[in-house]
Amino acid sequence: MSRLNAGAFEFVPGKGFKVPEQPAPPPLQPVERPEQTEAPAPPPTISLNIGGSKPTPPPAAPAAPAPSSSTPAPAAASTPKAAPKTNVSTSGAGSAPGSGASSPAPASKTFTLGKAKTDTAAIAKEVETVADQAVLEDLFGDIKEHLNIVFIGHVDAGKSTMGGNILYLSGMVDKRTMEKYEKEAKEAGRETWYLSWALDSTPQERLKGKTVEVGRAYFETTARRYTILDAPGHKTFVPSMISGAAQADVAILVISARKGEFETGFEKGGQTREHIMLVKTAGVNKLVIVINKMDDSTVGWEKVRYDEVKEKLTSFVRGAGFNLKTDVSWIPVSAYTGANLKDRVAKSVCSWWDGPSLLELLDRMPMVDRKMNAPLMMPVSEKYKDLGTIAVGKIESGHIRKGDTLLLMPNRDTVEVAAMYNEMEDEVPMAVSGDNVRIRLRGVEDEEISPGFVLTSPGKPVHAVRQFEAQLAILEHKNIICAGYSAVLHVHTLAEEVTLSALLHYFDKATGRKSRKPPQFAKRGQRIVALIETTAPICLEKFSDHPQLGRFTLRDEGKTIAIGKVTKLIETNGEELVDGVANLSVAA
Repeated sequence: MSRLNAGAFEFVPGKGFKVPEQPAPPPLQPVERPEQTEAPAPPPTISLNIGGSKPTPPPAAPAAPAPSSSTPAPAAASTPKAAPKTNVSTSGAGSAPGSGASSPAPASKTFTLGKAKTDTAAIAKEVETVADQAVLEDLFGDIKEHLNIVFIGHVDAGKSTMGGNILYLSGMVDKRTMEKYEKEAKEAGRETWYLSWALDSTPQERLKGKTVEVGRAYFETTARRYTILDAPGHKTFVPSMISGAAQADVAILVISARKGEFETGFEKGGQTREHIMLVKTAGVNKLVIVINKMDDSTVGWEKVRYDEVKEKLTSFVRGAGFNLKTDVSWIPVSAYTGANLKDRVAKSVCSWWDGPSLLELLDRMPMVDRKMNAPLMMPVSEKYKDLGTIAVGKIESGHIRKGDTLLLMPNRDTVEVAAMYNEMEDEVPMAVSGDNVRIRLRGVEDEEISPGFVLTSPGKPVHAVRQFEAQLAILEHKNIICAGYSAVLHVHTLAEEVTLSALLHYFDKATGRKSRKPPQFAKRGQRIVALIETTAPICLEKFSDHPQLGRFTLRDEGKTIAIGKVTKLIETNGEELVDGVANLSVAA
C-alpha cells in the first residue's frame, strides 16, 4: 500500500494511525536576475484597419548599447512606463516607450466612427476615380485630356491673331488656306490681319477687325486637346465675352506691350480690368497672362517693358482673387511672328527668357477637376436648326450617351439625344464633363430653346426658380442701390433682367458680420445680401452645391455693377397649383 502511495497513512494492527515521515526539503536559493538595462516591450495591441491605406509600421527602436560597469543605468530604463490602455487601434505594435527622445512613440490612432466614415469615403472616391478612368478608356481608348481656353483682353491686343497663329502652328489650318487669307486680306487693305481671319469668319468682323461673337476653334498637341473660345474685346460685346468665359477652364489674358496700348487698356474705362474680374466671377481659376507684341519697335523684346507691365498688373490680379503663386502664369510672346507660341523664343531674339513656350505651359498645367459622377448639367450657349434641333454647350458635370432621355429646364421638356458631335464635327457615342459638344435633340423645336436653358438628368434636375437670395459685392455704381433696382443678370450662359426686390443684410467691413436690420441702400464697395426676383423661372443652383451655376454678374448701362453668389433658392408651388387647376376635370 505504502509502495503505491508513499504519502498514505500506515496502518498496523494494534497501533494508531501515524503520518509517514517526509524528508525535509532543501532551502530555496535566491534567483539571480540580470540587471535590466532597457524598458520591456509594450503589450500587444488589437489592430483593426477599416479601409484606407495600410498603416505603416513605426520605425523599430535602435538597440541600446550595453552600458559599461562604471556607468550607472539610467533611471528611465529601470522604471518601465505604465502599460497603455487597451484600445481598438489602427496602429500596430509600437516601439519601446522608453527608447528616449531620439525615437518618439507614434501618435495614437484610436478608431472612431468619424475616422471610419472618412476612410470609407476615401475608398469610395478612389474606386470611383479608377472606375471612371476605366470607363473612359473602354469607350474612347487612350483619350487625351481636354481643356477649354478663352482669349480675353482689351480690343486690338492680338487675341484673334494669336488664336489663328496657334491653329496654323498646330496644323489645324493648312498653309494653302492661310495663303488664301493673306491674299484676301491684302486685297481688302488689311494685310496684317490675315491670321485673325482663321477665327473671325464673318464679313463684319473681317472688315472692322473686331470680334463680335465668341469664335470657336479646336486644336491638339501631343499631350492634350484644346477648344479655343475667342472672346470679343470691345465693351459693347461684353455679354458675349461673359458667355465665352462661362465655358472656359483656363483664361489667357492678352496684353499689348506696345507703348500706349497697354496703358489705354488698363486705365479706367479699358476692358483689361473688367475682363479679369469677369473671368474670375465666371469660375475660371487659372489665368495665363500673355504679354503680346514684344517684337514691336517700341518694345524690342526688352525686359524693362515686360517687368513694367507685370508690376502694374500684379496688384490688380491679386485683388481680383487670383493666387499669384498657384493660379497665375506670365509669358512674353509675339502672336504675329509666332515667337514663343509653339517653340521657345530664340536666345538671339530674347536672351533673358528661360521659361517655356505658351503651348508647353498649357500642356504642363495641372488638370482641372471633372465631375464625372455628378448629375448631368449642360447650359445651352447657342442653338440652331440643322436636320433637327441642335443645342451647343459645355458639359459642366456628368456625362451624356447617345439615346439618353434628358430634361430641358426650366420648361421641363423631355428630350432624347439623337446624335452628338465633337469640335471636329465627328459623331461620338458619349461625351463627359468638360467637353464642348453639339447635340441633336428629338422632342423639341429650336424655337422652344433659348441660350441659358440647361440640359439635365430627369432623376435630379437643376432647380428653376423666380426668387433667390444672394451675396453681392458692389463694384461700381454712380448712385446708391435701393430696393426695386433693376439690372441684367449674367449666370452661366444666361442673360436675364432681374430686380433687387429687397436688401436683407449688409456685412460690416470691420468685423465681417451680417447686420440684423436690413440696410436702406447699398453703395460702392459694400457687401450685401439681397432678395432677387426674375419675371420667368431661370436655372440656378446654390454656390455651395454647384459653383458654376451659382455665381453671377450684374450689369447695367454697359458696366459691371456687382458680382455675387447664390446662397438660397426660394421655390414656390404657384406653377404646380396653376397646372393642377388647369388639368382639373369634374365628372358628371
